[in-house]
Amino acid sequence: MSKYFITGTDTDAGKTVVAAGLLARAAQQGLRSVGLKPIAAGCELTEQGLRNDDALALMAASTEVLAYEVVNPVALEPAIAPHIVLMKQNRHVSVSQLAGYVRGAMMTPADLVLVEGAGGWRVPLNRREMLSALAKELEVPAILVVGVKLGCINHALLAAESIRADGVELAGWVGNVIDADTECLDENLMTLNALLQAPCLGVVPHLADCSAPRVAEYLTLPTDQPSADVS
Repeated sequence: MSKYFITGTDTDAGKTVVAAGLLARAAQQGLRSVGLKPIAAGCELTEQGLRNDDALALMAASTEVLAYEVVNPVALEPAIAPHIVLMKQNRHVSVSQLAGYVRGAMMTPADLVLVEGAGGWRVPLNRREMLSALAKELEVPAILVVGVKLGCINHALLAAESIRADGVELAGWVGNVIDADTECLDENLMTLNALLQAPCLGVVPHLADCSAPRVAEYLTLPTDQPSADVS
């Protein structure tokens, strides 16, 4: 079983788009896959309970069928930082709790398991812990989704430094082009490739169709040992 923690340079970098694409890529190769979203804010109240679009997207792209509550055990309705929602609700969620939920889900036989975080790497979970500690607790490498736009080089390098400083392996990175008219796109990608010191698993262009199978066309699984050349 290959397991990875999906993080991003910031909110809306494209973590879910890329994670779903990687899951679809695995399915195309005949691999069993599971996508998890242990904690999610911005959930909608439905007849079945709180539901999060990102978690539902991961479920749709996974080959293995799990109950929603297994994929997204901590669902929060307000679309604000999870630790603030939890404080307002007088609730406490710890890294060890989330790790327990994820380990339970990982009992499902699969070739690839992706655990998607919330926001960027340095997102608080409570007053003492960062959500990033979940990757270390689970002892899984991280995949960094870089939202390619103005300022992305700084954000990506700082995120990579933090990941490594926390003792987590950076298994690779994916460029997700946010702005269709990004200036010097090739130069930005070449700079990221040279400085991140991790394999590039693909560059997703600005797409009108962000469905998982479409995004999968631009991605390579970490286990495939892709070339670092993105030019």
